[in-house]
Amino acid sequence: MRPILSLLLLASLPALAQAPPACTAAREGMAACLGEKLCECRWAPGGSLTGRPTGMRWDCGALRPSCGVAPPSPGMAPPVLLLPPRQ
Repeated sequence: MRPILSLLLLASLPALAQAPPACTAAREGMAACLGEKLCECRWAPGGSLTGRPTGMRWDCGALRPSCGVAPPSPGMAPPVLLLPPRQ
């Protein structure tokens, strides 16, 4: 009886997994951790090359940081080090 119960439990695990939240215009700019990537909800143009229609999508591309890394804030520029000219 236990092997059957464990098989049923294992078969139902994918159904218990949560779907990612919907990326809508109200959530534009929000970030979510999806599959160990910090994805951002943004408007994406469609096209014949991508085969996707235009609309809101989660951006989880290769240039996005991992979930444990804080993304750089747009207002924070790296410090500029000014050195005197060489003589």
